[in-house]
Amino acid sequence: RPFLGKLVAKQALLGTPGCGCQPLTLAVRNISFSPRQVTSDASFHSVSFSETDHPKVLITGGLGQLGVGLAKLLRKRFGKNNVILSDIRKPPSNVFHSGPFIYSDILDYKNLREIVVNNRITWLVHYSALLSAVGEANVALARSVNITGLHNILDIAAEHGLRLFVPSTIGAFGPTSPRNPTPDLCVQRPRTIYGVSKVHAELMGEYYHHRYGLDFRCLRYPGIISADSMPGGGTTDYAVQIFHDAIKSGKFECNLKHDTRLPMMYIDDCLRATLEVMEAPTDTLTMRTYNINAMSFTPEELAQELQKQMPLEVTYDVDHVRQAIADSWPMNFDDSNARKDWGWKHDYDLPELVQTMLNYFGTDTRMARAN
Repeated sequence: RPFLGKLVAKQALLGTPGCGCQPLTLAVRNISFSPRQVTSDASFHSVSFSETDHPKVLITGGLGQLGVGLAKLLRKRFGKNNVILSDIRKPPSNVFHSGPFIYSDILDYKNLREIVVNNRITWLVHYSALLSAVGEANVALARSVNITGLHNILDIAAEHGLRLFVPSTIGAFGPTSPRNPTPDLCVQRPRTIYGVSKVHAELMGEYYHHRYGLDFRCLRYPGIISADSMPGGGTTDYAVQIFHDAIKSGKFECNLKHDTRLPMMYIDDCLRATLEVMEAPTDTLTMRTYNINAMSFTPEELAQELQKQMPLEVTYDVDHVRQAIADSWPMNFDDSNARKDWGWKHDYDLPELVQTMLNYFGTDTRMARAN
């Protein structure tokens, strides 16, 4: 409290900035609720539940590419009302009526804390983030959402004994990392704010695990391909866009070079891996952050597989920002630790991926394009 009094006095002397911001409110909020307030010998432990009980899950950033799909999978497993989707945007009708949805801003600590307490949350899946290309276009916002928001999540998860999942990414590696294959543990020097924020998340999660006993779990996702969501600003999103354009016009302009090899995964594999690592017994986990992988291909290889099914004209207009990002990322993930520790195994390779995506869009559309 003496420290807080000095801080208030200092803020009063400094006055309110001309922009209208109120740093005093933010400072008091962080001091009031951070685990930094607890005694040095405090320890937090995850809430345990028997096999007959179900976790109560909160998913942040739930309207992104992965949130809705994960909610559907978890609701089948644990029951509709045990999985709460949250976001700062208004959900479409089908999402709103499919199960619990609430407004949640990860930058609003008090709101987030109330949600966890009022709904007796035991698992938290933290999907809120700005992706690579979008983050480079707005570094300040990416820093706020990806780093400040993460700190709020970590503090609340530790305080309330949650099992916390935070995804990481191929973007957590940089040009000095081994690229083919990239192991779980190696040099990480990313050159995007997205990548930097994800390395920060990995390290902070592991720190909270060792310091506070937080049950932190993390997977480094490859590029994720899904038919039921539009590209969201990621460097690997060409692998989703190509299907939309192929169906719509039979033409696709790729913003990466034809031979840019990156690790990829179909969304069903990604969501299943997330559930499996969250359910894995703690004593099977030899680390807190794992690579997972399924396949690795180039834009040219993807186009050739798609051209086996339908006519497609592909051209290349390289976006130098995205290309520089892709060139600093792994070409292939070594996920042997995930396969050994908790039995990870992917279902979809490139041919299955392409067939599944086209099946999703429908045979009639594909036949019309072919004719």
